[in-house]
Amino acid sequence: MYENKAKPNDSIVHAPHENKPLEPVETVSKINSEYDVIVAGTDPEGIAAAVSAARNGLKTLLVDGNNREILGGLFTVGWLNSLDMNLDKNDKSSNKGKPLNKGIFTEWFAQVEGDSFDIHTAANAFKRLVDGEKNIDLLLKVKSMEPILQEGGDSAGSKTITGLKLVLEDGTVQEVKAKSIIDATQDADIAAAAGVPYTLGREDIGNKDSRMAVTLVFRLSNVTDDVWKNIRKAIKIEDNGKNEHGSNEQSAWGYNKLQTYQPVNEKRTKMRGLNIGRLNDDSVLINALQIFGIDGSDPASREEGIRIGKEELPHVVDYIKANFPELAGVELDGTAPELYIRETRHIQGEYRLSMIDVLENRDQWDRIAFGSYAVDIQRTKPDEWGDIITGPIQYAVPLRSIVPLKVDGLLVVGRAASFDTLPHGSARTVPVGMATAEAAGAAAKLSQTEGITFRQLSASKEAVAKLQNMLNEQGMDIKPFTIEPIAISKHKHYTGLKVALLMGLAKGGYTNKNFNLEGESNPQAMVYLIGGAKTALGQPAAMPGDPSAAVAAIPEAERSKQKLTLEQASLTIATALGMKVSPAEAQSALVSGGFLSEATVNGIDDPTALKIGETHMMLKDLAQTFGAAADPYISR
Repeated sequence: MYENKAKPNDSIVHAPHENKPLEPVETVSKINSEYDVIVAGTDPEGIAAAVSAARNGLKTLLVDGNNREILGGLFTVGWLNSLDMNLDKNDKSSNKGKPLNKGIFTEWFAQVEGDSFDIHTAANAFKRLVDGEKNIDLLLKVKSMEPILQEGGDSAGSKTITGLKLVLEDGTVQEVKAKSIIDATQDADIAAAAGVPYTLGREDIGNKDSRMAVTLVFRLSNVTDDVWKNIRKAIKIEDNGKNEHGSNEQSAWGYNKLQTYQPVNEKRTKMRGLNIGRLNDDSVLINALQIFGIDGSDPASREEGIRIGKEELPHVVDYIKANFPELAGVELDGTAPELYIRETRHIQGEYRLSMIDVLENRDQWDRIAFGSYAVDIQRTKPDEWGDIITGPIQYAVPLRSIVPLKVDGLLVVGRAASFDTLPHGSARTVPVGMATAEAAGAAAKLSQTEGITFRQLSASKEAVAKLQNMLNEQGMDIKPFTIEPIAISKHKHYTGLKVALLMGLAKGGYTNKNFNLEGESNPQAMVYLIGGAKTALGQPAAMPGDPSAAVAAIPEAERSKQKLTLEQASLTIATALGMKVSPAEAQSALVSGGFLSEATVNGIDDPTALKIGETHMMLKDLAQTFGAAADPYISR
C-alpha cells in the first residue's frame, strides 16, 4: 500500500534563506542478489522512481554510476539550480499558477527556496526522501552497469531485461536480479545497451549530428543582497516593459546584451542571456555558456565540454565585470562537476510524443504526467538562434512513452523517453520527468501485482485506469482535461502548418502568433522551406537538386524582400527534385508528376504574392508523394 508522505500540494511554502551544509549520503555496504525493482540513476527522476516504488512496497535498489557523492544529479552536481516549471495556466489563484505535476515533485519542491534554490538545500531534500524509505538500498559509485538479458518477450523479436551486472567501486562484479528495471540515467544508457531502438538528437527530422548545446554552469561570488537588488533593477530597465526578462527574490533572467560577447573559442562556444539562480552564501549560479559539438552520451566528449567551458569562462567573467557596473565586483568561483546536457538519445517507445500533441494541448487516455512549459529549442550551433516553437497550455504524457520497444521489463523516464526531438524541448523539464518517474514506480508495483508486463499494462485501459487511480491516491492529480482548440487550428492552411511544424520548419513563439499563416512569403523563405523538407524527408536520391539554385537569378539582397510568386515557388520545388524545366513549366510539371495538387493551386489567393500558409500547403503536397518517409509528418 502506498504511503503518502505529504498531502497534495495545495499551498507551497518555501524554506527561508539559510546556508546549510551538505548532509553526508550513506551508500549501502552490501546489496542483495535480487530486488523487486532496480532504478538506475540518481538524478531527480531516479529518486522519484525509487521513492514511488518503495512506498508501494517494493524492495528497491537505487544505483548510480557517475562517481557522485550526493543525490540530485543535474540539480546538485550539474548545478542547474533554476527550475523550468510546468504550471497550471488555468489556475487563477496565484499570479503564476501552481505546479501541474504534484506528488513527489511538489513534496521535494516544498523543501527548497523557490524556482531557484540552493544546491545544498536541494541535495539534502533528496537525501531525506530516500532516507525516509526503508525499502530503498542506495548504491553509489559503481564503475559500470550492464543489462542482463534473456531471449524472448511479449512481442516478436523482443528480449527481457532481468537485472543488472554491476562493477562496484572496489572492482567487484555482482549480478543483481530484478523483476523490473527503471532507467533514469538521463541518456537511456541501460535501454541503449539492452537494444532499445532510439534516435539521436534531431535525427527524426533528418539531422542525426545536430543536438542542442550543452552548458557548463558556473558560480559567481560577491553577490550580496545589495548586488542582487541592483541586478534586479538592471534587468527591469533592460526589459522595458516587454515582459521578456525578469527577476524575483531567487531567480533572474536577462542580460541579453551578453550575446555581443565574442568568444575566444568562437567555433565551440556562445553566450546567451544570463539565467541566474541564487545560493544562500552570497553567490549565484549561471546557466548561460553554450558549448557545441559535444556528445553527452560519451564520457570523453563530456570531459572535452568541461575543458572547453573552463577555458572560456575567465574571459566571459572579465567581459561581464567590464560591461555591467552592477556586476563589477563579482568573481568566478568555480564550475559544475558535471555538464548540463539537454539532448542525446530519444528512445522509441509504444508511443512517440509529437509536436502536434503539444501544440494542440492533447490529453492522452493513458496520461501519467502533464507538461505546459514552452517548447524551448536552444542553439545547436554558434551561428544560429534558438527558437520557441509554441507555448502550450497543458498536454499529457502517456504511459506508452516510457515503455520502450524491443525490451520487456524496462521503463525509461526523464528526457530520453519516447519524445520526438522538438516536443522534447518542453517534455525534457524535470517536473515532467519526476512525474513520469513516480508513475514508473507505481507501474512496477501494478505489473507485479497483476502479473502482466509493462507492454501489456500500457495496452490495457483497465490496467491503466488502476494505475491512474494509484497515482491520484499518491497525490499526483492525474485527471482528464479538455482545452478549447487552438485558434490557428481553424485556419484553412492548418494541415500544411502541421507538416512544416513536424519537420521543424515553423515556429510560433509563446502565443503561436509567429506562425503568421497570412503573412507574405519570399523566394529565400521558400528555399529554406524546401531545403528543410529535403533534410527531414531524407530523400537525397529523389531530391538531388539544390533548391537555392532556383533563386540564382534574383539579386541576393532582394531574395528576402521580393514577393514569392507561384511560378517561383514551383521552380524551387522542381529544382530540388532535379527537374530540368523553365520557370514557366515548373507548375505544370509538378502537378502532372503528382508533387502539387490542383486543390492547393486553386486555393492560392494571389499567384503573384504567396502567403506563408500557402507555401506550407505546397510542402504538404510534396511530402505526401514520398510515402512511408512522409508518414511521420502527414499522419499526425
